[in-house]
Amino acid sequence: MKQQTIGWIGLGTMGNPMANSLIKNGYQLTVYNRDLEKAKAFEELGAAIAISPSELIAAVDIVIVMVTDDKAIKDIFEGDSGLLKSEAFGKTIINMSTVSPEISQHMNSLCTELGHRYMDAPVSGSVKQANEATLIIIAGAEISLFESVKPVLETIGKLAIRFGEVGAGNRVKLIVNTFLAIQAQALAEAMCFADDLQVDKSELLQVLNNSALGSPFIKIKGEAIVGQNFAPAFSLQNIVKDLRLAEEIGLNYPIGKTALQSYENAAAEYGKEDIIAIFSALQKIS
Repeated sequence: MKQQTIGWIGLGTMGNPMANSLIKNGYQLTVYNRDLEKAKAFEELGAAIAISPSELIAAVDIVIVMVTDDKAIKDIFEGDSGLLKSEAFGKTIINMSTVSPEISQHMNSLCTELGHRYMDAPVSGSVKQANEATLIIIAGAEISLFESVKPVLETIGKLAIRFGEVGAGNRVKLIVNTFLAIQAQALAEAMCFADDLQVDKSELLQVLNNSALGSPFIKIKGEAIVGQNFAPAFSLQNIVKDLRLAEEIGLNYPIGKTALQSYENAAAEYGKEDIIAIFSALQKIS
């Protein structure tokens, strides 16, 4: 598998450490990023640089895409110099972005027409897990395709699991992120309530972390609240995007819909900060 070359598109907060994991494990990488400076940093690590997605797909066996949203996917695949504008044939394209199931199914149809194989494989985890290569990869693909690329996926994460055909990975990821949003909202409300009652938030966090409620997420985001550190590992505006996608495919439960409204209200001021900056928004209305 390591004899196959890999093209990586999207070197943002998550894509950067994920691509790094492939290089560290001996894969030959070609990268493309709209911000050329981010791509040049990988050139120093031995990666080649492509000037367009079209050029990239022609040079590699497997293409991995990690970008923000449906619009970015349309640009990467169907833009003037997009993946599907190349005369390349028979490539494997892995879309690890958190996007709609609908766009994955659409891109799968276009890829199939051109002789490519497509799968959606979004990840569960944040920057820490990306740096440690302990992400969970949630895939939608034909079984044979999933098995053929599983060694690559397991270089990026600690577990790769297939949930069904194309689009299934995106659906499961939106379930996961709905739960994530609810947890972040609940933690932020608990911390605001602690302030209301003049309870020390650090001591409350000790209770939470040592109780049945404890989790790595509660620990990391609780410490972020206590330290007032809202630098984006996963931005508040991105959870708004994901909850809207979840609503589009049927999210109609009270806590999920309330969380969406809460994050939408907060996004104008705190959208570029971390998801747990919802704490700051809640403080203003408490």
